[in-house]
Amino acid sequence: MFSGTYTAIVTPFNQDGSVDYVRFRELIDMQIAGGVAGIVPVGTTGESPTLTIEEHIEVIRVAAEHAAHRIQVVAGTGANATQEAIELTQAAKACGADATLQVTPYYNKPSPEGLYRHFSAIADLGLPVVLYKVPGRTARDIPIPLVKRLAAHPGIVAIKEAAGDVGRVSQVRAACELEVLSGDDALTLPMISVGACGVISVVSNVMPREMSELVRLALAGRMEEALRLHQRLTGLFADLFIEVNPVPVKAALAMMGLIEEVYRLPLCELASENRERLQETMRRLSLV
Repeated sequence: MFSGTYTAIVTPFNQDGSVDYVRFRELIDMQIAGGVAGIVPVGTTGESPTLTIEEHIEVIRVAAEHAAHRIQVVAGTGANATQEAIELTQAAKACGADATLQVTPYYNKPSPEGLYRHFSAIADLGLPVVLYKVPGRTARDIPIPLVKRLAAHPGIVAIKEAAGDVGRVSQVRAACELEVLSGDDALTLPMISVGACGVISVVSNVMPREMSELVRLALAGRMEEALRLHQRLTGLFADLFIEVNPVPVKAALAMMGLIEEVYRLPLCELASENRERLQETMRRLSLV
């Protein structure tokens, strides 16, 4: 079901802090023109923790409506309360999303059995589920035996691996038939080399065509060409995570004149020395 580059798209704000749906639609058009396979609205990069429930659903609705089946829309509808995740997922399904990204519940740190029941209840809704493992934010792994158990559910179709572990791709593929998507831009190439089918990318917000081409080349086995692109983008892979995501990528898009550089607290602007470093990297790539 999934193959290619999926952009973890930012949520742009107006100067007054409201969601900028005009710029959001423009960003979606930019992604489509750049050849991505899909977008992932209202994930971590979309600042989901600071959106209201109403805004969260409206961003998904606008994404699905504007994408109009030109690309896939994988809606971020995870939560650490199962009922909230269910309600958001039901709304995403009604809005026309193609799938849902379900982060491991954070803070309350459920047991493997709790995780199984949580993800299964959401998958029962009928919208294809992409599991999202990111222990750096959630303090919880999805152990391989649990991945295998969850993969038996027909509604659970893929897993996003964002723990910096290339070896997990081989472990998942050996255990079950779930598709694996890299959750780390810098590890996209090595993960594809051992069986991943694509990436949910932050970097493609800024360079969708290049990330899409890197993934296409890698999936086609043209690794030397893919490596050249990987090496070209290495500085951006690092500097878009110089501070917590999505602060650097929103700063980068603002430098390009594509959005206003507005965050919602507790997120705030880059430190001056980090801004200078990111700007220099973007100059080298002719982005500014």
